[in-house]
Amino acid sequence: MHALQFTTYGGPEVLTWGEAPDPHPGPGQIRIAVRAASVNPIDWKILSGEMPGEQPLQGTGFLGVDAAGVVDEVGEGVSGVAVGDELMGTGANAQAELAVLDAWVLKPSAVDWAVGAAACVSGETAERGLRLLGVGAGDTVFVDGGAGGVGAATVQMAVARGAKVIASSSEGNHGYLREIGATPVLYGEGVAARVREAAGGPVDAVFDVAGKTPAEDLVGLVAEPSQVLSIANFAASRAGARVTGGGADSRPTEALAMVADLLERNSLVIKVQTFPFERAAEAYSLSRAGHVRGKLVLVQ
Repeated sequence: MHALQFTTYGGPEVLTWGEAPDPHPGPGQIRIAVRAASVNPIDWKILSGEMPGEQPLQGTGFLGVDAAGVVDEVGEGVSGVAVGDELMGTGANAQAELAVLDAWVLKPSAVDWAVGAAACVSGETAERGLRLLGVGAGDTVFVDGGAGGVGAATVQMAVARGAKVIASSSEGNHGYLREIGATPVLYGEGVAARVREAAGGPVDAVFDVAGKTPAEDLVGLVAEPSQVLSIANFAASRAGARVTGGGADSRPTEALAMVADLLERNSLVIKVQTFPFERAAEAYSLSRAGHVRGKLVLVQ
């Protein structure tokens, strides 16, 4: 098979689309023939060697966390899945012709392959953030960084819960934020004051997906610092905020089922920009530059 790969840390220029060994599922896993795989910030952080605790690269590195495709091999102990099923889910080394998934859900038939791939990591992260913050009907939540993949999914999933959402972005994305149900505010210096004005006072929760606003400013928007949760600023805990990187906080199977249901009911709409795998470097360059609306997806 072919897979996106690199043999040295660096920028998009070190990526190649080349031959790689076929992966096979272990117990509790499945393998798919990949139709689409999304690009997430963690991918270019791994590529550049910027992940905390990153070790010197040994051999060849592979990328990709979520994908959508057709099941072609089922691991031991897996039930309810058959070869030929169309799935979307999460695993490792998913930016390839074949990928092994650890968590998955049937892809709704009306959902495009690229949208299915784009929804997995962003949807799981959004579900986790809203659950840990306890956001429900009648709450007001501020999403700092609302136009990107995770931010847009969070906005729509919060709206589906009956919450009022305020979200930050560049001015060019304000129309998009209104379209998906949020009250937009301009990101950057002074954003906390703009949020208070839009909310008419404090908010119930803050989900920081961008990591650009000082944690102290975000904490000042809520009654308790613990009602600020970040996925992008790992120093936010110094201000009393919480930080989540997945792990024990994640409920991937439950989250993916919720995401698939919302997609099927058109309560979650994800804008995607697609690239063939051979042009993955372009997608990585855009992702690293920031200000992406929706998700970037590699397609076969």
